[in-house]
Amino acid sequence: MSQILGLGGIFIRCKDVDRYRAWWSDHMGVALTDWGTLEWEHSARAYPSRSMLSPFAANTPYFDPSTQSVMINLRTDDVRGMIEKARKGGAQIVGEIDDTEYGMFGWFIDPEGYKIELWQEPSG
Repeated sequence: MSQILGLGGIFIRCKDVDRYRAWWSDHMGVALTDWGTLEWEHSARAYPSRSMLSPFAANTPYFDPSTQSVMINLRTDDVRGMIEKARKGGAQIVGEIDDTEYGMFGWFIDPEGYKIELWQEPSG
């Protein structure tokens, strides 16, 4: 049976690939591989069974203030801590951290202008 097994990666165009890789490695703690990819191991603490592809209308305000056509959602165990790392790295923080019944969310614009949504699963 043919099926999708999970998210393999996110591929994006960059103005300065080396600077972009360095920012994610230096400020956000993501490992840089010998191939130049930024990778991390899946954690048992992450929601393990699902990744998603979520289409939005072309005119959605949800990606604002980014003008990119892609927004990246990353799972984390500490939204507040990751937002602080992004802030210290010079990222533009978007809005306030939102603690909801679905978990905690935080947003920033990375060095290439992509809006990054951080998601921390609700405890319990």
